[in-house]
Amino acid sequence: MSFDPFSWTDAEARRRADAGLVRVLRPRPAVCGLLDLASNDYLGLARHPGITGAAAAAAREWGAGATGSRLVTGSTALHAALEQELAEFCGFEAALVLSSGYAANLAAVTALTGHGSLIVSDAGNHASIVDGCRLSRARTAVVPHAEPEAVRKALRTRDGRALVVTDSVFSVDGDAAPLSELAGICRTEDSALLVDDAHGLGVLGAGGRGALAAAGLAGDAGTVLTLTLSKSLGSQGGAILGPARVIDHLVNTARTFIFDTGLAPAAAGAALAGLRLLRREPGRAERVRAVATVLHQRLTAAGLSAVRPDAAVVSVRAPSADAAVRWAADCRAAGVLVGCFRPPSVPDGVSRLRLTARADLTEEEITTAVETVVRTAPAS
Repeated sequence: MSFDPFSWTDAEARRRADAGLVRVLRPRPAVCGLLDLASNDYLGLARHPGITGAAAAAAREWGAGATGSRLVTGSTALHAALEQELAEFCGFEAALVLSSGYAANLAAVTALTGHGSLIVSDAGNHASIVDGCRLSRARTAVVPHAEPEAVRKALRTRDGRALVVTDSVFSVDGDAAPLSELAGICRTEDSALLVDDAHGLGVLGAGGRGALAAAGLAGDAGTVLTLTLSKSLGSQGGAILGPARVIDHLVNTARTFIFDTGLAPAAAGAALAGLRLLRREPGRAERVRAVATVLHQRLTAAGLSAVRPDAAVVSVRAPSADAAVRWAADCRAAGVLVGCFRPPSVPDGVSRLRLTARADLTEEEITTAVETVVRTAPAS
């Protein structure tokens, strides 16, 4: 018998193919010519000359890589400046920059819980939060999506400390978490709150300060914030914000911070430039929300089932997974790039197209996008 320890992957590949769930990498050219409503470049900063110029300048000054973990050689003046300005902008005492938003969620969830504690996690939370819960060794209670009373009930089953974890804006449907209610419950039940504001920073709150600022929770003593630098700020990386003593605890205990190479200087420089541009041009946040609203209004007026957006994500229901894949492909063939969410990426099993608004979309581009999505829509 020949040695073939990975033969089982062939059966897995057939299973995925039979279910229509094969994922394929499609490297994009530098200039693809498609109208982009699939990326997370909400403020249109990924190609902004001020941002790309800052990335290039940082690479020339500090090198292509961070050269080591943050606690060894991977911290630079750029990282320190980015942390200080992020904390100030979002209204928290301190911040800690990591190599990705995924790493930030793993760090925060695992380092703030542990054996004997309880995590209460929304059923719609991002995969990085789910993985953090699994790695934490804490008992995890997954509660129904956006139901504060279910959170309260779960908290009352704990024996030790507890952490409530939620996205601020959920990536599938673009709906917002009930943050004020959750914060009130956490205060009453003496529990901490961790909010992933990946889709809120740069979109929600005054000048794009995020969902916590919009909810009046910026700097709340019982709340920790995670975010990504790869969406509104047009760069790469992640961060955790909160009370200074919490950030100090993470520096000393969070494994995805301690043992990971620091964020590349180019990414740190680009994110810092993006943050400063947002401070100079706060109207970008209002503009992206306005674009999302227009997309939703026009799609629903055309008879499609679109979820009202609370931030930049506009979700449009499809009749099946196969229909969603074909719909996205037809849009692409017509020159419009949209996202396609299907099982197992969607928690409720309902496939969707996901359109992401951008602050730099013109009226003509919005019209083209809507007309393309409507014209290619499958029969329900």
